[in-house]
Amino acid sequence: MKKRVLLSWSSGKDSAWALHVLRQQSEIEVVGLFTTVNQAYDRVAMHAVRRELLALQAQRAGLPLDIIETPAPCSNADYEARMSIFVARCQQREIDCFAFGDLYLQDIREYREQKLAGCGIDALFPLWGMPTATLCREMVDGGLQARLTCIDPRHLSAQFAGREFNHALLGELPTEVDPCGENGEFHSFVFAGPMFDGDIDITVGEVVQRDGFVFADLLPAKASGKFNAA
Repeated sequence: MKKRVLLSWSSGKDSAWALHVLRQQSEIEVVGLFTTVNQAYDRVAMHAVRRELLALQAQRAGLPLDIIETPAPCSNADYEARMSIFVARCQQREIDCFAFGDLYLQDIREYREQKLAGCGIDALFPLWGMPTATLCREMVDGGLQARLTCIDPRHLSAQFAGREFNHALLGELPTEVDPCGENGEFHSFVFAGPMFDGDIDITVGEVVQRDGFVFADLLPAKASGKFNAA
């Protein structure tokens, strides 16, 4: 029997590409996505992506989406308590694995494995160890389209906020910046790719600096509104 897998969904390129890779594995059935959303701002933590865009991604992926709401600010204890409740529900749903788009940060992988240990749900890392300099170009060449939603200005110019993740952008990244942003240099939102059955029409709204980060507000093409991110 195929393993029933839920994929941790950030709205960005790594989780989207993980979905694409998992769907090519005959022993895997991705049965849904799960995401943490900041209750105060109704957006994906760090990525600052609006809930309605998350819903459109899930629709394009043809998968149900579980949203785990977290407070702002969210302590590690708060996060773990809410995830424990979610894990218990997933045990009842007979989920076999949680999949994550992590690439090479060993401490994060060990944390995820530790928290799932003994619960009957395994951790999968379909992109683990792939060289990011190769992977980023494989994504672009494979049809993935994304825009940068969050920039850490300590590592990357604020001018990158809102830009499309493509070969031109990759060629302009400073050498010390991981091309997949694995060290938190940037986060993204995927609006098209082989994991979706159609494109998501978006516009780039306000770009603001808040809490030490630069955010580009992405909106559904017909929507408008003031930026309100954590």
